[in-house]
Amino acid sequence: MILSKKIRLYPTPEQIIKLYKSCGTSRFIYNYTLALQEENYKQGKSFIKDNDIRKQITLLKQTDDYKWLSEVSNNVAKQAVKDACKAYISFFKGILDKPRFKKKGKCKESFYNDDYKIKFKEDSVLIEKVGWIKIKPNQINLDTHYTNPRISFDGKYWYLSIGYVKGPSTEELTNEVIGIDVGIKNLATCSNGYIVPNINKTLVVKKLEKKKKRVARQISKKFEMNKKGKEFIKTKNIEKSLKEKRLIERRLKNIRLNQLHQATSTIVKTKPSRIVMEELDIKKMKTDKYLARLIQNISMYRFKMILKYKCELNGIEFKTVDKYYASSKICSCCGNKKTILSLSERTYKCEICNKEIDRDLNASINLKNYQFI
Repeated sequence: MILSKKIRLYPTPEQIIKLYKSCGTSRFIYNYTLALQEENYKQGKSFIKDNDIRKQITLLKQTDDYKWLSEVSNNVAKQAVKDACKAYISFFKGILDKPRFKKKGKCKESFYNDDYKIKFKEDSVLIEKVGWIKIKPNQINLDTHYTNPRISFDGKYWYLSIGYVKGPSTEELTNEVIGIDVGIKNLATCSNGYIVPNINKTLVVKKLEKKKKRVARQISKKFEMNKKGKEFIKTKNIEKSLKEKRLIERRLKNIRLNQLHQATSTIVKTKPSRIVMEELDIKKMKTDKYLARLIQNISMYRFKMILKYKCELNGIEFKTVDKYYASSKICSCCGNKKTILSLSERTYKCEICNKEIDRDLNASINLKNYQFI
């Protein structure tokens, strides 16, 4: 399977300017393609192929107003067109939501580099029309072919993300089956007793969330103070506050992602033969205004996707149970099913066998024992 590798770049000030130019070009071409497709759809015409749009962009580069598009690699615009067209097709197929225009300062700064034009040395990497950028030594295997290289900026550092092929693990698995119940109180409760706590309840995350809210209020007040009529003026102080907010969001994201990787690795390292999870309708769960933010911050879906690819990598069978399966209402001892079980009942008490067990642990055991047809 294809795995990704993320490498930090150490560009010079001149190279940073060139990297920003490539990001800006990628964003402009993406928005240009999206606008063309939307206008074309309103007029009742058929979908414009990416090759036809690229021909239009080639003519656009020859005009005086858009000569700056030629200052970056041609592959940046080429891939931006492909990404926009793919997003638009996925929307009509019902796979993704409607693609939105990328706004400067609010979207992820990134662009594509051709995998056949990117070159590596032990301590540097060649980005087309940017030059050799320094990296930490011995991070790259020079004998491996890397695919889909993308350069991105996370608000603090520049990174290069590349894909490479890795075969499945040959280590022997145990006969153990693990059921995993995900929730809000704890991110995951495993049938073997392992619990992944909700990282958002920790003191570090709570302090960062509080700080983020305080900075957001400061930004809002500064915008109101510098307002001229209906126009909002962005001063240098506002830009400093916006940068501070982005860095807080970056740290929160990294803390949460780190927990997901550590938790999934711990589960996979037990080498079970099968892992069973419940199929959750995250979109429907987010319609509850009281739970939407909690569900978004705990990243249930991302936990599932990370666990799934790690299972595939280690040769572990990954199964999901239908979302209508009442894993929490069924007694894991005698099989009795309760008709009503409120969210406030954290302990499952069976009326038939008098068994008392934690609600989430009971659900995970039921998922473990689920019989697939």
